Amino acid sequence: MKNNTWYAKPNLVVEPLFDRWYAWAHLISPATSAMNVVNRHLKILDSYIQNPQIHAAAAKNPKMRGGPFVDLDGGRVDEIRKLREETVEKKAHEIAFAQAVVELDKMLKTHAKGFAMDTLYSKVPEILKGHVELVYDLNNYPSFRFFERLLYNSPLYNEASQSIALWITNNDERPFVLSTPRMDEPNVIHVQVPFKHAGIDLISRMRRIPGDIEEVAAAFDIKEEDRELFNTFFTQEPPVEYTPYTGDKIRMRYFGHACILVETKDTSILVDPVISYHGYSTDVTRYSEAHLPDKIDYVIITHNHQDHILFETLLSLRHRIGNIVVPKGGNGSLQDPNLKMMFNMLGFNNVLEIGEFETVGSGHTRITGVPFIGEHSDLDIRSKLCHHVRIGKYTLLFAADSCNVEARLYEQVFKMIGTVDSLFLGMECDGAPLSWLYGPLLTEEMPRDMDGSRRLAGSNYERGKAMVDVFQPKELYVYAMGMEPWLEFISSIKYTDESNPIVQSNKLIKECRANNIISERLYGEKELFYEMGVLEEKEQPLEQY
Repeated sequence: MKNNTWYAKPNLVVEPLFDRWYAWAHLISPATSAMNVVNRHLKILDSYIQNPQIHAAAAKNPKMRGGPFVDLDGGRVDEIRKLREETVEKKAHEIAFAQAVVELDKMLKTHAKGFAMDTLYSKVPEILKGHVELVYDLNNYPSFRFFERLLYNSPLYNEASQSIALWITNNDERPFVLSTPRMDEPNVIHVQVPFKHAGIDLISRMRRIPGDIEEVAAAFDIKEEDRELFNTFFTQEPPVEYTPYTGDKIRMRYFGHACILVETKDTSILVDPVISYHGYSTDVTRYSEAHLPDKIDYVIITHNHQDHILFETLLSLRHRIGNIVVPKGGNGSLQDPNLKMMFNMLGFNNVLEIGEFETVGSGHTRITGVPFIGEHSDLDIRSKLCHHVRIGKYTLLFAADSCNVEARLYEQVFKMIGTVDSLFLGMECDGAPLSWLYGPLLTEEMPRDMDGSRRLAGSNYERGKAMVDVFQPKELYVYAMGMEPWLEFISSIKYTDESNPIVQSNKLIKECRANNIISERLYGEKELFYEMGVLEEKEQPLEQY
């Protein structure tokens, strides 16, 4: 039997891990990683060791879903204790760094009173010296910024923390991953390789192109005792054959959450990739990896949240991506790591960084960055963009989770981009408090009422309607709601008909339909076709950007 006739099974999970925790963007960027190790991971581990049964009860309570609770049924305490000990030992540099950030912040508040900061550099904690610049804003409030590339070149960035877990899934059910470390399981093989490792591309290609199991086993240095399980991750049954789109229209396919594929016969654009596995029985129909083109010309990232940058999907698609388009930002502030730098470090060598009203594209396709406000708890975060996509004469605006807190902004945007044919808008309008995502980065505890007022929330009815009124779309699609069952492991969201985001989005959909605007809240899968049209040379408005 030939060795090069094997395919990776369509339900093979290649799960990226960071020190056995599910890997997301704030665990890759060095500064945010250190703060999360100290203020998220160690706190969760300490709490579980002290009260495992409280965690067990909370993890089973739907109202506590997504909270900092280890989902191990109150057991395996010795393993958790060992993980904590290993973390303290291996992460001594990160722990010292996180403590130094707190010290630096305290020092600036004490000594930086509006006068020159020259003498304060000597007071910077030793571990931070040479990695930070001390600054004032125009009101003399002190702060600092990191030279982020230098942090990647320091002990703070250690690829030995990165690994993957290989396993087969037969359903959509996965516990919430951000609060439970990945322990050893009999059906899982852990492979100690960095995310840029070529073996990840090798096994990902085998989802469509047959390859050699021995080559993959050698690339991952699979142990002899794991070979029997490893071999079960592959099959000689060919995958579902992908049929390229060859029509003359624009085809839009919704893959769940904020993931949209826009295709013509010449170009493909994939927004915020979060892709379901397939090959098992499901209650909700969906598109999967089998419905993606062999080459994706542009992957668009709207912002740096874990349900929009999902490495589990992105690493598996890396070998197919022509260009990955990320928001320009990352000026060295702790809360806003540079996305281009991060993707480059993970083996993505085709990253295009664009800012507001900057454009990429070719031929009849243009992708333009549009301001994105709200949903980031009023923190100064620049790495976020809505995207205006023009294909021929047809226009789409992917507004992601933009919370339209200042309607006058989009009135000004309208003057530059005009009406849009299809508007995609996130309306998860409750959102978690600031501390749920950004809490580990804070150097002082935030009052509960202040924390609760600053939400990771999208637009409600009034704010969504204001965007519709401005851009006058022919179609409105509410998306990015985290409703699909294959999203629960990362979003923790489960709605009822009475949930505020459902009520608010229903109200906007009803309003739009009453005004002859096609409107729908997307769920599962959706396919639409649009007439492209051809722009005359004199009609090329995007060139000004």
